[in-house]
Amino acid sequence: MKTIELRPDQPFDLDLTLSCGQAFRWEKTNGWWRGVVDGRAVRIRQDGSRLMFEGADDGFVRDYFRLDQDLPAILSSIDRDAAIGAAIRECRGLRLVRQPPWECLISYLCATNTNIPAVKRRVALMAERYGRPVDGPSGRAYAFPGPEALAGVPHGDLWDCKLGYRTNYVREAAGYAAEHPDWAERVAALPFEEARQALMQLRGVGPKAADCVLLFAFGFFEAFPVDVWIRRIVGEMYLPDLGKNCTPAEYERIRRFSRDYFGEYAGYAQEYLYCARGPARRAA
Repeated sequence: MKTIELRPDQPFDLDLTLSCGQAFRWEKTNGWWRGVVDGRAVRIRQDGSRLMFEGADDGFVRDYFRLDQDLPAILSSIDRDAAIGAAIRECRGLRLVRQPPWECLISYLCATNTNIPAVKRRVALMAERYGRPVDGPSGRAYAFPGPEALAGVPHGDLWDCKLGYRTNYVREAAGYAAEHPDWAERVAALPFEEARQALMQLRGVGPKAADCVLLFAFGFFEAFPVDVWIRRIVGEMYLPDLGKNCTPAEYERIRRFSRDYFGEYAGYAQEYLYCARGPARRAA
């Protein structure tokens, strides 16, 4: 069992971080979070200022949870009004994790027009059927399959992972990534708007999926994904003249307003507003 003593000046809340919907392969059982990240089966829990974990080393845990990021400075930079201030107080310690780009891309291709439990089920089925077995502290687990593995899966078999119309999107993305193994490095090297456009060249990757992948996998913290909840909060708190439906033009307006208003860490504002959906809205 390994441990990390958290710095008192750098808040971290493991439960909020892993339950806020940014990653899909974590489950909490008997006080322990169990997940598979980048081929590692990890078990982790938090007791006050101490993290206890198995299945990964100290460096991996610090990197994945961005423990060396100056969270108070980030939160100070986005604390612009009563609504976001309430969200920060409610969810202080939530950090954006550093997800593997390939798994993150496929996860958010599977996240269109659905809910989090359904996304978790799809990702888990692909891992169990086509991923590499991993022996971890909680027993047998499965790494997420790489592009080559998914590209070779027949359409019907991939459909059976409950993907529905997303099946072709996943197969095409897998084929592209298998043919271009440096795709993630190329996206990471681009400016934000160009990286966004590059991801949206993949069929099935719309504005929200692109923004999620850029925020959660590539560390483009200015990305501001807009879902039903975020659109509702922004409409009530910041842009009261928004229409009832999130059209492409309204999505663009919301994300650009949020980037200008919250600054370079707008993605943190998005995640805190989402995490504290009730308290943030009541504070205005």
